[in-house]
Amino acid sequence: MDDDSRKEIRKQFAERVNMTPKELEDWLKTDASHSVGDDSGGESTGHQSGRRIVELKRKHVNELSEDDYAHMRKVINYVKRHLAQKPTGDVSETPWRYSLMNWGHDPLQ
Repeated sequence: MDDDSRKEIRKQFAERVNMTPKELEDWLKTDASHSVGDDSGGESTGHQSGRRIVELKRKHVNELSEDDYAHMRKVINYVKRHLAQKPTGDVSETPWRYSLMNWGHDPLQ
């Protein structure tokens, strides 16, 4: 992957992930965070992703691996798809919002 591609991924990731590492960490500790997602008998995919996002946001650019960039692309695409499925009405306490927040995006911010 070339430097321009990495730069574009970092830009889109920063635009999509609008929660700080602290906000996301605190959110991931809540019951609401654990109440959404596919969990296959354990931690949900979104919850796992949220923990990884905290790590990514705390890394310096030169510490990011190809695997990190792949996960950043996954986050970008998930948030984009999920935002397109916005339900009508007040979304403040909905599984839709909670799922997005597990992926680092609070649609109310």
